[in-house]
Amino acid sequence: MSKKTKYISLVCPGGPITQKLADEVSAIASTCFGAQVELHFHRQCFATAGHFAGPDAERSAAFLEVANDPNYDVVWFARGGYGACRLDDAIFSALNETARQKTYLGYSDAGMILARLYKDKIGKPVHGPMPSDLPREGGAAAIERALGYLVKGDATTLEPTASDGKKLAAFNITVLAHMIGTGWAPDLSDHIVMLEDIGEYLYRIDRSLFTVMSSPKIKNAAGVMLGRISDAPENDRPFGQTDEEIAQYWCGRAGIPYLGRADIGHDSANKIVPFGAAVHSNCSRPARLVSLHR
Repeated sequence: MSKKTKYISLVCPGGPITQKLADEVSAIASTCFGAQVELHFHRQCFATAGHFAGPDAERSAAFLEVANDPNYDVVWFARGGYGACRLDDAIFSALNETARQKTYLGYSDAGMILARLYKDKIGKPVHGPMPSDLPREGGAAAIERALGYLVKGDATTLEPTASDGKKLAAFNITVLAHMIGTGWAPDLSDHIVMLEDIGEYLYRIDRSLFTVMSSPKIKNAAGVMLGRISDAPENDRPFGQTDEEIAQYWCGRAGIPYLGRADIGHDSANKIVPFGAAVHSNCSRPARLVSLHR
């Protein structure tokens, strides 16, 4: 494989995808970027074992394989869905120098892996759209946005706060709440932390923010921004505060600045958030497309 070409390998650390979805994403990549990008959907993406895209050992091995493989420049998580935290903890210490040069893109439950990579200073973790977003309304635009960032380093794909060089991190609230007390969570001091969620009662958002904002790993954050809290079901009793009022409340209790809304969420409008200070030079290299399914 020519090193002038950027290759993107896809794995599923949680739930599986279908071959049909992979083919549709490949078609969008071909139409929009032609010979600029190559996608490789690892065969593990299509495995099934109950809830998961194959057993824990298979998902762990697939991630380690593509992360360490010098033929790929990017690891793109094809889908979230619970399961990332069940990957073998030992794989992170087995990541080689090649893995340390890669970009890793995903969100939702894949935020578990992004957090661990960021904590261990491995590669460039990025919060952004995944192939599983394609069935959403406007999903094709989300795929184009992700590829625009990966292939061209397109600054218009970024959440606007990412353009000023501040340290950033972005997470699903529920995922971060379950992770922040573990050894996978990074120190978020001096970071603007962007948070989003979907399908959770407001009282659960409130409870999760209690956990997040009580952690020493966020107490010295530069601030918190709230993305979209979408599809929150109606409880039998109204909570009495909006999602933004909840975020402001917990920021106030923690003494962390609330910095307003972020343009991220579990939807097709989800913008790109690179972890750390935004640097885009490693996304500018041209690439080509040959979609492989093995």
